[in-house]
Amino acid sequence: MSAVPADVFFTDLHTIAMGDGLQAKLEKLMLKAGIGQIDFKGRFVAIKVHFGEPGNLAFLRPNYARTICDLVKRLGGRPFLTDCNTLYVGGRKNALDHLDSAYGNGYNPLVTGVHTIIADGLKGTDEVEVPVPGGRYVKAAKIGRAVMDADIVISLNHFKGHELTGFGGALKNLGMGCGSRAGKMEMHAAGKPTVDAERCIGCGRCRAICAHGAPQIANGKAAIDPARCVGCGRCIGVCPRDAVIPRYDEANDVLNRKMAEYAFAVLHGRPHFHVSLAIDVSPFCDCHAENDIPIVPDVGFFASFDPVALDRACADAVNRQPPLPGSLLAKAPHAHRDHFATVSPDTDWISCLEHAEALGVGTQAYTLHTL
Repeated sequence: MSAVPADVFFTDLHTIAMGDGLQAKLEKLMLKAGIGQIDFKGRFVAIKVHFGEPGNLAFLRPNYARTICDLVKRLGGRPFLTDCNTLYVGGRKNALDHLDSAYGNGYNPLVTGVHTIIADGLKGTDEVEVPVPGGRYVKAAKIGRAVMDADIVISLNHFKGHELTGFGGALKNLGMGCGSRAGKMEMHAAGKPTVDAERCIGCGRCRAICAHGAPQIANGKAAIDPARCVGCGRCIGVCPRDAVIPRYDEANDVLNRKMAEYAFAVLHGRPHFHVSLAIDVSPFCDCHAENDIPIVPDVGFFASFDPVALDRACADAVNRQPPLPGSLLAKAPHAHRDHFATVSPDTDWISCLEHAEALGVGTQAYTLHTL
């Protein structure tokens, strides 16, 4: 860890009758953490948030996003809410479905006061290749264009568990969340996509979109030649029957390190600020179309300029909490001091933080300031 700790600011969820509510506490936290030091005047501000998969009710309420957007506007910025399309088939696979899902969960201009933009376009292919200096696994990250077009990045993170990465916080929200479909493929997959022959109707759209001739049509069915495939994921986006399937076969520690490199690409060279809400700490990602009960009690709100320190502070705070009765954590046969490893034993979240620290994204050392 770095010898110079980063500042992380924290406030709990206690409120006083006739006093400030949680949104006011969140604003005070951000101001105390120094968000006002950023020059927002006339600049486009991407506020990266997970809108929640339809059916999941653990995602962050849009009221919190409204608090951040209103503050950024008062500071002179031009904020918008954003996320990229998913690699998997669900309610956020393309921009139209994604916007329907976001609006249905309250992330619409009437509630948030700003526009919602799907950063990688209609089919997840509107991307910018961003160099990753010092990248071990990724030389050029494929990031949604609207994220890279912004002048400033703010991450609003729901801190919770995750079945592949251990937990989801700032680095995952930025790294995985800002990757285009091809970027998500690069992080998740060690191999190339395949075709479910039972679903395939042989329409040829995958072949038409491919610049490398990887999909081949024979006997009315498509198959992908792995020697020609470059893993861009465009065939996944255009298939009308969701027959093209990505391989989720990357080792979890490598996935975490790739994610750190993607987060570095998103943040490098421009102002950024990060807010994590450790509430409704569900065991798995908000990408699920359902959510289990939280594994620990609600902790509070955290803010920092350093996403690595922020993730570490949140992880430490959650690990200090007792398991909630009836949760997956409480039911786990072998309890560990690491709640995330208890729930998802095959994960390796520290690999992401260590790699991000080595890249210079931030430090795991932090000083916690409690408001």
